[in-house]
Amino acid sequence: MVYLRCIECGKVYENEEMYTCPCGGLLEVSLDLDSIDVTFKLDGNNLRVWKYADLLPVKIKPISLNEGGTPLFRAEYLERELNIHRIYVKHEGLNPSGSFKDRGMTVGVTKAIELGKKAVACASTGNTSASLAMYAAKANLKAYVLLPAGKVALGKVAQALMHNAKVIGIKGNFDKALELVREISRQENFYLLNSVNPFRLEGQKTIAFEIVDELGYVPDRVILPVGNAGNISAIYKGFRELKTLGLIDSIPKMTGIQAKGANPIYRAFVESKKVIEPVTPETIATAIRIGNPVNARKALNAIYESNGLAEEVSDEEIISAQKILAGKEGIGVEPASAASVAGLIKLAGREIDVDETVVCITTGHLLKDPEAVIRACGSPIEVPADIESIKSVL
Repeated sequence: MVYLRCIECGKVYENEEMYTCPCGGLLEVSLDLDSIDVTFKLDGNNLRVWKYADLLPVKIKPISLNEGGTPLFRAEYLERELNIHRIYVKHEGLNPSGSFKDRGMTVGVTKAIELGKKAVACASTGNTSASLAMYAAKANLKAYVLLPAGKVALGKVAQALMHNAKVIGIKGNFDKALELVREISRQENFYLLNSVNPFRLEGQKTIAFEIVDELGYVPDRVILPVGNAGNISAIYKGFRELKTLGLIDSIPKMTGIQAKGANPIYRAFVESKKVIEPVTPETIATAIRIGNPVNARKALNAIYESNGLAEEVSDEEIISAQKILAGKEGIGVEPASAASVAGLIKLAGREIDVDETVVCITTGHLLKDPEAVIRACGSPIEVPADIESIKSVL
């Protein structure tokens, strides 16, 4: 049986179409783990989201584009430079739409079909809209997207448009777009697939399952970018479930990295608070340019309960990390993704021990935001079409 449990008051609901508790608290999917017969093996084989179907709360055939199974790269340059023995990069940008959001959308859109919905909707900084549009197209559902006008990388907007979503730009930031899409979804009976939807987060917890599956053990620390804060919450839940099932015996320190211009969770953490104060966000890392993350309470719980931490990084540190990942490790990521590695670099020798095994999660592909690349690297060199001119710039 699948229930929704409020993380604030603890009340349990069987109504699967709720997003939040009447008390205002966030809801979390609660599985009866004692009654689940786990048939998958954490053996490093057949890595895909639906390998872990035993722990995913849907009953029908999934709407899938073969999401998951993303590589776990050994970051040897970073290991040498930072003097940390084992650093891995889990590159979620190699999912079908180019971001980790696909893990959540395969479950969320499948749940929409299960509930008989005809349309899905979201607010987005870009990646959610791209993923929603792809999976809605696969499921033959209508898709509606609200974006902060002029604030979303064009690569992501193009994905949503090409996959037939109705894309609407608003004169406001992401937080305003989310407020509006929640109300529109209520009025129009759209199935809301932002990370306030607890079923979407169930797909994202499979990142935890895959890390253990690929490594063969539990890392000491998982570092990831934090925007709307659903991913850190979901991954922590995944580790918790594996531990409850007796499949692992420890949980990594969940380490959330925010851009300095969009850092309410970091601010709450340094003040030992469980509630954030929203900020007006501004950062080059558009995917995490969120000032009032809906899952902040879940994220802070994940950090505190796992003995983890939160850190902030500047735009300059993010771009530097993006260049290191591409130029030294061969891993191309968008700016927000590089926040995890920027955080690793900042924390090395201060909070991270030499003998730790660290997994950094990079959330989106380099091609998501080509304009940011040109701003950071400059345009190609142009010369006349002759050998001497080419040699002159080698």
